[in-house]
Amino acid sequence: MAASNIQTLIGMGAYLVVMIGIGLWYARRSNSSPEEYFLGKRGLGPWVAAMSAEASDMSGWLLMGLPGVAYFTGMGEAFWTAIGLFIGTWVNWQIVAKRLRSYSQVANNAITLPDYFSNRFHDKKRILMTIAAVVILVFFSIYAGAQFVTFGKLFGYVFGAENYYTAMVILGAALVMIYTLIGGFMAESTTDFIQAILMVCSLLLVLAFGVVHAGGLAGVSENLRNFPRFTDIFGIAVPTDAVGNAVGGTGRQAVVNGLPSFGAGANYSFLSILSCLAWGLGYFGMPHVLLRFMAIKKSSKIAKSRLIAVVWCFISLAAAVAIGIIGRAVMPTLLTTAGSSENIFIHLSVNFFPPLLAGLVISGILAASMSSSDSYMLIASSALANDLFKGLIKKDAGEFLIMWVARVAMLLVTIFGVSIALSGNQSIFRIVSYAWAGFGAAFGPLILFSLFWKRTTLKGAIAGMLTGGVMVVLWKEVISKIGGAFAVYELLPSFILSCLVIFLVSLATPKPSDEIELEFEAAKTAEF
Repeated sequence: MAASNIQTLIGMGAYLVVMIGIGLWYARRSNSSPEEYFLGKRGLGPWVAAMSAEASDMSGWLLMGLPGVAYFTGMGEAFWTAIGLFIGTWVNWQIVAKRLRSYSQVANNAITLPDYFSNRFHDKKRILMTIAAVVILVFFSIYAGAQFVTFGKLFGYVFGAENYYTAMVILGAALVMIYTLIGGFMAESTTDFIQAILMVCSLLLVLAFGVVHAGGLAGVSENLRNFPRFTDIFGIAVPTDAVGNAVGGTGRQAVVNGLPSFGAGANYSFLSILSCLAWGLGYFGMPHVLLRFMAIKKSSKIAKSRLIAVVWCFISLAAAVAIGIIGRAVMPTLLTTAGSSENIFIHLSVNFFPPLLAGLVISGILAASMSSSDSYMLIASSALANDLFKGLIKKDAGEFLIMWVARVAMLLVTIFGVSIALSGNQSIFRIVSYAWAGFGAAFGPLILFSLFWKRTTLKGAIAGMLTGGVMVVLWKEVISKIGGAFAVYELLPSFILSCLVIFLVSLATPKPSDEIELEFEAAKTAEF
């Protein structure tokens, strides 16, 4: 290994030691009870709640997936996706956070999202809880796989061992599992807070040095002028191969006379823009974000958390898109496939900074991936241990047994996530988009209806959740292949259909009991 790589590794190693240290610090406290382990006894302050929610939300996708899309096909898709996510973040904090914080406590002090759904609708048979837990296990395993892809790319690059991708994926997954397994929710949230700071600092540093290195904004514009539609938010650049065919999937872009080969470009259609904006709908169903709403110490602190979260989100998304654009201006021919383009942040960091500092900056990617994968693993393990095992299999399970089942579940989720990462699809952006749609359509509509429509019934909730989750898979794998208007991002039609089913089935079934309606009214005005 080169001396520069050793210094980079030292910088990253220092960061990892701190993260594991935090896990050890919280170990004794977190192991005191399942509520402490899974929800931190609702003890998050406004800064930790906001920053941990955003860090766990954005993941390695923010520093690799989003810049990679901007680098490969230009501004169009990356810009509109970022806009959708920003709007979704603000609306979620604005209308969902306070009501969910109150209702989850009114609903028999629910400590997980499936627990909330079950308690909200007085689901004695735990049908809703079971479906929700299965959805979490499936889609969070896919989500974790996307983060492990990030580990493979990052560690492979730093170690100079791209051919050891499998080993690097396993190493990264093991590191995250260790501190999450030890420290639980409070360790995860505290590390996420630190990781959020590191992520935004890394983004801004690379962005600033990138602009300077390119010769200022004028230099960026000059370097990109030969790439048709590259900076057009209503267009999309079309990378082409040696014979002029558009490059997609694992295809490789040609380099001609020292410049990357592009076609004439294309209009970014209204349907495509709508698909990107639809990403914002996903926020209403993201368990790792919603769990932070439930864990905030006091509902009166939510306004402050919202401001912190929205500002962080705006800065981070804008910087990530800009880094992809500037990366193409500075290193136009370096990365020639969609998958490899997701390494642009790493290449810029290594080229701009001394090795030791580069290690700390690159740790921003590690922070992004760890802050998300630890959330996914913890929530998935809680779904299996608290919701499936205790809720269905052994209702009299003691706290000690639940904690051990959660740890075994976390190991299983990690193994499944690693298998996803090794499946051959190494595009972080595409893997995340699938899981995002799954959660957004299965949980998002039901969260909104459960919080704001008293007439929602248990049967409507079950039908809506099943419709949303199943339609994502069906639309992605079957319907979208028809093309045309059916090629829209699967989250949008699935979300709409789920809302429609909840509404119609609820109207067609007997109204909720007086007890449920009283709880609904109590949650509207409750302050905790």
